[in-house]
Amino acid sequence: MTHSTARINVAFSVTNCICFDQRVLKMAETVSSLGCEITIIGRKRGECCQKNSVPFSAKRFRMLFNRGFLFYKFFNIRLFFYLLFNRFDILVANDLDTLLPNYLISRLRKVPLVYDSHEYFTGVPELNGRPFVKWVWKSVERTILPVLKHIITVSDSIAKLYQDEYGLLPVVIRNLSPSSQRISASGRRELGIKDDNLMLILQGGGINIDKGAEELIEAVRLTENVSLMIAGSGDVLPELKSMVYENDLSDKIRFFPALPWDDLMKITKSADAGLCLEKDTNINYRFSLPNKLFDYISAGIPVITGSLPEITKIVESYNCGIRIPEITPDEISKAIIKLRDNPELLSKLKQNSVSASETLNWKNEQEKVISLYRKILKE
Repeated sequence: MTHSTARINVAFSVTNCICFDQRVLKMAETVSSLGCEITIIGRKRGECCQKNSVPFSAKRFRMLFNRGFLFYKFFNIRLFFYLLFNRFDILVANDLDTLLPNYLISRLRKVPLVYDSHEYFTGVPELNGRPFVKWVWKSVERTILPVLKHIITVSDSIAKLYQDEYGLLPVVIRNLSPSSQRISASGRRELGIKDDNLMLILQGGGINIDKGAEELIEAVRLTENVSLMIAGSGDVLPELKSMVYENDLSDKIRFFPALPWDDLMKITKSADAGLCLEKDTNINYRFSLPNKLFDYISAGIPVITGSLPEITKIVESYNCGIRIPEITPDEISKAIIKLRDNPELLSKLKQNSVSASETLNWKNEQEKVISLYRKILKE
């Protein structure tokens, strides 16, 4: 690329509300540090976008449809024309649902395209039992991925899937969190939590089906002297709130909305342990490495998790949590009691999480991002 004087304009496309997409925001900040001008393109979603801003130029599409075929169809059409009538030097497609318009414009404009696969998209549980929809997305992937030059994904296992299927090996850039040392924990009284309770947190921007939240609430119901904070957004939140109401658990379980990362980490750092309870019900969850795992590590708290391979590799390598054999209320309760009744174990696991955060942090991981984009800038 020959842009010796003018700043390089980079467009990041994503289908969600961009305020809380930590991966996109971290990537954008790192690319910005190379002297690039950033625009993030996403959707407008109610109060989220009214109350929260991002530190970059942003284009948010207000959508008439917010889910399903019509949402993706019209979002992709709008994205195509926005990219067509606004010139960018590098395009970044975040996940398969933004790839097609980015690919078409990259070919028309002859500009580099980076594909960042946050998950194994065609393996998500939302596509189970929907063969035609899955075929459509798989067709997009099968057509475009083999001709792409710059592909990123989040875990070694997902990278291996793409290598086996398409003969290409993506750059693995994990969802490691920034250091949270400068952030102070919220007080328990401020959060409405009893001082003598073991305090747990489940957080995430996708608290959805098969992520163990329902089993967790049942485990908290069965277990004395424990409190739970659920922070974020997701499809199962209405059901979780109904469970809390029906079982009269509002004194033990509190809900918080999706929050900017600094505000979220104030809550996370006040907890004793975090939960990462994805089930092995689909290939996407099986090989996932969620943001929340690394947020817990950044906060210096241990994690209670199942036995998925990528998460297990992290937890066992750094001895920073407890792994349970299956995601059931009984097994979750046993792990909670183990931490509650063994303060020395809890303290040791917290120390190990702090130690892990010295290696597993975004400052280290972003070097791979810098290397990739420097290579692109020289093309």
